[in-house]
Amino acid sequence: MFNNKTIFLTGGTGTFGKQFVKSCLKKFKPKKIIIFSRDEMKQYNMMNSFNVKENKVLRFFIGDVRDKARLSIAMEKVDYIVHAAALKQVPSAEYNPFEAVKTNIIGAQNVIEVAIENGVKNTIALSTDKAVAPQNLYGATKLTSDKLFVSANNIKGNKNIKFSIVRYGNVMGSRGSVIPYFLKFKNSNYLPITHRDMTRFNITIDEGVQFVIDRFKNMWGGEIFIPKIPSVKITDVAKAIAPNAKHKIIGLRPGEKIHEEMITTMDSYNACEFKNYYVIMPDSKYIHWDKKRFLLKFSSTKGKMCKLGFSYNSLDNGKYLSVSEIKRLIKKDKII
Repeated sequence: MFNNKTIFLTGGTGTFGKQFVKSCLKKFKPKKIIIFSRDEMKQYNMMNSFNVKENKVLRFFIGDVRDKARLSIAMEKVDYIVHAAALKQVPSAEYNPFEAVKTNIIGAQNVIEVAIENGVKNTIALSTDKAVAPQNLYGATKLTSDKLFVSANNIKGNKNIKFSIVRYGNVMGSRGSVIPYFLKFKNSNYLPITHRDMTRFNITIDEGVQFVIDRFKNMWGGEIFIPKIPSVKITDVAKAIAPNAKHKIIGLRPGEKIHEEMITTMDSYNACEFKNYYVIMPDSKYIHWDKKRFLLKFSSTKGKMCKLGFSYNSLDNGKYLSVSEIKRLIKKDKII
């Protein structure tokens, strides 16, 4: 699929971007992989870690998704886009709201418009469980971004381009996530926990990257793809990292939820289930979808509509990781 193709990756120096590049270099023979991000030091470090003299397909562009003109130059003759750039820290977005709007919303629209103008084939944008029934500004901006990418399939005209979304929960060990935060307190007498009952969806970076790659193979345009992944209890994560530490309850941060959700009861009217993932199909009279054909032809396994009122959330999820499983994944991913 990616052989002899040019892939454009916004936010390419982040946790997802580095693993995505590593996977593409291992599994495919792309013509070029363009890493587009605004932090020159992260780009410098990534160049050294990948040894650009050996991996000559890598291109590094300094730029910001807020800058449409720079995007247009960098995106010339691109085949596929993964849009991973975002301001993701909840407290930072609460304190700097319009900065999050400029990157997560205006930046998303810039990516869409330049992709259409440059004749890109397929684009997948990364979303988050925080975009579902958002309680914080970060989630609200990502919900808006999701809406923009779904609606992009309406405005493409006769251009042969598809826009879809991949939504998943916390990426284990990513920057700003709870595991690196807890590790700072590993040798302390206590771990700070915002709420004892808190649960989160959990996905490894390898799983997240592979899920995105697989969706490029069969995307129709307008879908929101959601993998079936386990939940974790925040207290179990704490036990896996520092089993002897006490838990100090510090209270919820502004905009923080106790449980996360990836499909709401209202989404269930357009949600369907396949073996390893769910899909929220577009609910728009402007996107002409044959939902019955989608259920039968989209995957090697037939899909089925979710029951009305179904909700996919981290509390009621049927699969939870045990403390020992969390320890094994932390060790496997070399987070500790």
